[in-house]
Order: sequence, then structure tokens, then C-alpha cells
Amino acid sequence: MESSLPVTASERRSKSKNASSKSYVIMVFLSCLAWLYVAGRMWQDAENRTLLANLLRKASHQRPRVLTVEDKLVVLGCKDMERRIVETEMELTLAKSQGFLKNHLHQTGKRLFAFVGVYTGFGGRLRRNIMRGSWMSKDALAKLEERGIVVRFVIGRSVNRGDSLDRNIDEESRATKDFLILDGHEEAQEELANKAKKFFSTAVQLWDAEFYIKIDDNVDLKLDGLIELLESRHGQDSAYIGCMKSGDVVTEEGRPWYEPEWWKFGDQKSYLRHAAGSIFVLSKNLAQYININSASLKAYAHEDTSVGSWMMGIQATYIDDTSLCCNYSGQNDKVCSLV
Repeated sequence: MESSLPVTASERRSKSKNASSKSYVIMVFLSCLAWLYVAGRMWQDAENRTLLANLLRKASHQRPRVLTVEDKLVVLGCKDMERRIVETEMELTLAKSQGFLKNHLHQTGKRLFAFVGVYTGFGGRLRRNIMRGSWMSKDALAKLEERGIVVRFVIGRSVNRGDSLDRNIDEESRATKDFLILDGHEEAQEELANKAKKFFSTAVQLWDAEFYIKIDDNVDLKLDGLIELLESRHGQDSAYIGCMKSGDVVTEEGRPWYEPEWWKFGDQKSYLRHAAGSIFVLSKNLAQYININSASLKAYAHEDTSVGSWMMGIQATYIDDTSLCCNYSGQNDKVCSLV
């Protein structure tokens, strides 16, 4: 049996040094692996962040800036509510067309021959008083109503609701009782087309008449001549009566009668055929048409061309009567052939 040789000190130091070297190499190797792992994760995270940023940027460009009503209804799941709203609007339109109209405050069961609306403004008190001194006196209005003709001054409300302009009109109306005040309309020159919609819609709801007449308060008119004209058209539905005209569309801003939407009238820029705004007449079914469709009727810069555009889309009978043509005669007054 061989005896083991004694280990010298130098051999022990050599073995210890070899073990330390191996441990150092292993630690360096593990450190390198850890560094590569961390570096790889950091690089992958940077790539992911770049990819996500690009996707978000593309999505933001593709996303619509303004959601449509249809989009909102889809998102909110309100399709059923939308359907019920449409059905309700259709039922309301049908009810209006069948005569179930609100605010029948002045209905007496007897159909009127005509309702006459005299357009006036906040600065028109002198003109109103002149007319009250002639064919619009209290006695004259009472006699006209016996003949089935109601006449009222037509005016809207001040832009600053409840101010002195509104209060003065309310006070004058209580004293004279000859106003039709359009509470939902703001009185302004640029709102005349919308005033026409509001006037016919309100008048046809409050008074059951065969004809509805619009007239400016600066028109010098003998009402008997107008009544005689209308009597010759008694029983005629879809009647659109007035001094029919056309003419060039004013395209230069700042000029009188400028039409901001002139380009809609074609390359020739001529207005469609329409009754002059000083005075014109609609039969009841045409006034009802405006009432029922007022929310969707396009209002242009001027009242007469707006009403003419509304009549274009239906079976209106155009009646051109030169006796309703008016000319200016100083003081901004208009003289018509009916005087």
C-alpha cells in the first residue's frame, strides 16, 4: 500500500491560485451575460416605445377630428333613441299637415278670407300711427274683421331681450291691440328671410284664412283694391301672387342687395323668378308648407328671393300681377298700382 506524499506549501498556493482564477473567469462570464441581458432588454424596450409612438401617430392622423352625430350615436348605443326621434318628428309633421296645430288662440270656427301682416320695426312708430289714422284705425279694423279680414303689425323681439325696445312695443301693443309679436324671432335687417318663415308659420297657426299677405309698412296701399284682386282668386289653392321679377345677383360685398351665397345661382348669376318683397300673397296650403318645413327651408340674404326658392320645389301657381308692383316715391315710401 502506497503511502501518500506530503503536499508542499508551494503546491497548496498553486492550487488555491488556480481555483481563484476559475472563480474570477466564471464571475466575469456571468457579468457579461447579465450586461448583455440588460442591454438587450433596454434595446427591446426602446424599439417597443418607438413602434408604439409610430402607431399612435398614425392613429391620430387617421382619427376624425370631429365626430359626426352618427358616430356619437353608434358609440353611445343610441340607435333606438334615434329611431324614436325620427318617428316622433314624422308624427309631428303629419299632425301639422292634418291641422292639429298649436296656439289656436284666435280661431272662431269661421274661416277668414285673409290675414294681412304689415311688417314693421322698432323705429316705425310714426308710420304705424299714420296707418292707424287711415285704413288701420280701430273702427276700420273692426269692419274688416266683419268681412273676414284680419290686419296686424308684425314685429320680432330685440336682440337684447327685455330692453326698452321690447318694453315699448309691449306697451304699444297693449294700447292698440293691433300687433302680431314674433317672440321667437330677433328683429334685424339681415334676419328678414327668417322673419318670413316665422311670420307665415305663426299666422297659419293662429288664424285660419284662405290667403296670407305680407306687406311693408312703407307701402301706400288701398286695401279695397287688394281685396278685389284676391276675390278674383277665391278658391284657388297653391296661389303665389305678387309682382314677379328676376334680376342679377349682386356678388360684390358692400353693395346694396349683396348676396353672400351668390355662387349658388349659377354662372349667369340671375335670381330665380320670385314675387317682389314689398307685397305678396300665399294661399293657405303654401303657408302651411312653410310652417311644416320651416326648420329645413334655406334662408338666403333677402326675403323675397328666399320665399321664391321655397316655392320652386312645390306645385305653386305663380300669378304675376302688375298692380302689386311698387316704386319708391321719396322718404323711402313705396307707391303701388293699387292706390
